[in-house]
Amino acid sequence: MGWNKEHKPQVRDQILESAAQLFMNRGFDNVSIDEVMQNAGLTRGAFYAHFKSKSELYAEAIRDAALKSIHAQEDAPPVSERIAKYLSLEHRKGESMACPLAFLVSDVSQQNNTVRDVYTKVFKGFVKKLTESSKEHISDQEALKSAVLMVGGMAVARALNDDTLAEQLLTACQQAIDL
Repeated sequence: MGWNKEHKPQVRDQILESAAQLFMNRGFDNVSIDEVMQNAGLTRGAFYAHFKSKSELYAEAIRDAALKSIHAQEDAPPVSERIAKYLSLEHRKGESMACPLAFLVSDVSQQNNTVRDVYTKVFKGFVKKLTESSKEHISDQEALKSAVLMVGGMAVARALNDDTLAEQLLTACQQAIDL
């Protein structure tokens, strides 16, 4: 008896979730296909039924994590609360949510154009979501500034080993955003 038609998409989703978690915590070069598959509870052989390469998996994991983040915010609170949650110490730890834009910013710059294209599309979507979520339709420049404060602020806060300074940085970024 064969698998039902939902099996392949479910396995693909398991692989993407595993990959996103590992890549966002350790980066592309420090994660192997074997580790992704083991973390997903699958064998390495199952990988090639879904992806051609680790690079393709990386790009898809970025896209998937971003889409899941967007869907999780469909019934989200006002934009000011979402910004505060994004620029929080909880997000910095990456335990309940992790934004691929902030968590992979320096890692993606080392990748091929396919990965960078996906990252760019996700960033553009992030900026667009900010313009649509603001109390008034804000300019592209204002949305870009806010996006950079959010993504950049989180990326720098994650790199710091001083929790007090990281919290001050995140608060300063929140205060600088006026949406």
